[in-house]
Amino acid sequence: MSLSNLKPSAGAIKEPKRLGRGRSSGHGRTCGRGQAGQNSRSGGGVRPGFEGGQIPIYRRLPKWKGFKNVLFKKIYDVVNVSRLAKLEPGTIVTPEFLEDKGWVKKGALIKILGNGEISIPLTVKAHKFSSSAKEKIEKCGGTVEVLS
Repeated sequence: MSLSNLKPSAGAIKEPKRLGRGRSSGHGRTCGRGQAGQNSRSGGGVRPGFEGGQIPIYRRLPKWKGFKNVLFKKIYDVVNVSRLAKLEPGTIVTPEFLEDKGWVKKGALIKILGNGEISIPLTVKAHKFSSSAKEKIEKCGGTVEVLS
């Protein structure tokens, strides 16, 4: 099997409706557009968003205000100190280690937060630390390293 001999399954492709091919076709004369009116004419119809003269929704709703820096915003995956407390003493905690554990997404920036207690010395390398997390890790004999 190759791309050259692939075909859609039977009945998947419908024949297009052939308009204006005589009265006996069932789509002759007015071609299914009705007797008269805006939509029966060539080029007829209303613009997108037109609601028959009613004030359209894009004018009824207020203008958006403010600005969101979506392109350059830094989003951090957070890990709490309580989670690090479950590790073996002396473990070197790096972003790759946390990815392997499944605690953060691959390639994410990491912030360590101070929620919980820790009593084992660890070497923690992350992009950001809360002041309470830094204090708790260093208090129990661990080290903190900020990655750029």
